[in-house]
Amino acid sequence: MSILDIDDVDRLKRINDALLNRVERAMDQQRNAFSLFQTAIALEGQVRRRTDELTSTLRNLERTNAELARQKEISERADQSKTRFLAAASHDVLQPLHAAQLTMSALHDLQENERGRAMVAQVERALDTMNELLHTLLDISRLDAGVMVPSLSAVPLTPVIDSLLSDLRPIAEAKGLRLQTAIAGDHVRSDRTMLRRALQNLISNAIRYTDRGGVLIGTRRRGDMVAIEVVDTGCGIPLDQRERIFDEFHRGSAAKERAGQDGDCALGLGLSIVRRLVTALGHELSLTSEVGKGSRFRILARRCEALQGADAPPSPAPRQARDAALSGRRILLVENDPDVIRAMSVLLEGWGCDHRAAACQGEALDILDQGFVPDLVIADQHLDHGDLGTRTVAVLLHRLGRRLPVILATADITETVMHQAEQLGAEFMAKPVKPAQLRALMAHMLARAP
Repeated sequence: MSILDIDDVDRLKRINDALLNRVERAMDQQRNAFSLFQTAIALEGQVRRRTDELTSTLRNLERTNAELARQKEISERADQSKTRFLAAASHDVLQPLHAAQLTMSALHDLQENERGRAMVAQVERALDTMNELLHTLLDISRLDAGVMVPSLSAVPLTPVIDSLLSDLRPIAEAKGLRLQTAIAGDHVRSDRTMLRRALQNLISNAIRYTDRGGVLIGTRRRGDMVAIEVVDTGCGIPLDQRERIFDEFHRGSAAKERAGQDGDCALGLGLSIVRRLVTALGHELSLTSEVGKGSRFRILARRCEALQGADAPPSPAPRQARDAALSGRRILLVENDPDVIRAMSVLLEGWGCDHRAAACQGEALDILDQGFVPDLVIADQHLDHGDLGTRTVAVLLHRLGRRLPVILATADITETVMHQAEQLGAEFMAKPVKPAQLRALMAHMLARAP
């Protein structure tokens, strides 16, 4: 039936409306498809732009990572260079200072009047200050470079503090101060050398800034911890300075006044190295103080039991020794620095010793072959021809076929060298060596020798 055969108008309208609706729907579908097509094109453009941006970002990141890797390599090389410099500085910087201190001690003995002795003593004090400053700077550099790493063990506090008091009591007595202790026989888990250095700085600082009264070094248990306290009756520290005094080169108002009065040239590094050492050891450091009444520094360390079978630490050497104890003794000096050899020769001759000097292992063996059998050996670690003092001493002892007193006096204060000295049964002394302490130790070791 054709649409021309339909004579019903209403029916024609309905058909027309249906056809129009169908056409409109078809057009709508076409418009939706075209819109989707346009949307797809837009999204594709956005994806392409985002991909280009991401690619560019990744390339920049690769370049940044490459630059970071290069900078890291430069930093690592710088750290290695710094470590090598520190190793050289420990020997090359301290070696001439060691020779100077030995020479000044010999010069003091040659003075015939009080004025000359006073001038020599003034130079010796300046050398001691320089020695302390150099050691502090080297310690800070070693800690920053990661060279100084603690070797934790059970450290007995009594002998550590007693040895410090042996060194520092004359300084306190010269100022008219009392230096007292209240020490329990505890052990703490720490590094003996680093802990001793931290306590030495605290006690020295307390003595320096105390004019009346004294300094007390005490220990007390706090649960499974031990508090090591250094208490003084000095000038005290104002509240606003109690954190800043641990910064490098910071000195409080009292320190500045003292510098103006008596020429104190301390640069404010003592407490800085204390905080670095205590932090490296994993201990806690605290301070309480009252202006005009004094200060209390406290190191809190974990208490532990003594190792079974551990050797007792050596007794501190006497402070004084008679010249008769060294007179006629045969001393072999294994040292390659001409200035140190000359200064040591003057000292040993003044003490009445018969001595020979060797700059390397071969020369030392030649001296033995010439019939010189030493009663005591004083050796440096770094010798001519790359020889090492510890190795040279071991060869000498093997040649002699017996043990004898040995002092390893060196600026190389690494744990490796200290351990090697301990294995040889040698006493370790860090350069610069104070002549009075060297003489006392020599007399003490010779008196104990079979």
